[in-house]
Amino acid sequence: MWEEILKAITIVYLPSMLKFILGPLGGFAAKLHVVTTIIATVAGTMTIVLAFSYAGDWIRANILNRFFPNRKRFSDRSRKFVMLWKKYGVAGVAFLTPILLTPIGGTLVAISFGSPREKLIPYMLISASAWACIFSLLIYLFGNSIFPDYMK
Repeated sequence: MWEEILKAITIVYLPSMLKFILGPLGGFAAKLHVVTTIIATVAGTMTIVLAFSYAGDWIRANILNRFFPNRKRFSDRSRKFVMLWKKYGVAGVAFLTPILLTPIGGTLVAISFGSPREKLIPYMLISASAWACIFSLLIYLFGNSIFPDYMK
């Protein structure tokens, strides 16, 4: 049991904090149970969402402004985020975070556009749960045919 918990933390939970898809891929590669993979992926994503939604202003003020004082405020990439926000709002950003953005990026985009935490956290939880189920089930069902050389 402890071996599976340690695998889930190191191979699924921690990588899914950085990039969502790494959680289900790591769980499949470590041969963890699909439910363990889903729970650890959602937990990793929501840890970052909670951390950045409550400490995002502090991070922006103390870290980003210190290391990047002369950054451009609007670039082509940031204009795409503005368009995404205007078109879909917090629900759209939460829905697209696991696919296109990282959990950190999606949370920072939503917080920077003034989304209230009380609205962001449930949307991100629903999105992370749904996408973790979809990605994990697809990878566990079709993984052996897609990654046959890596799973020996």
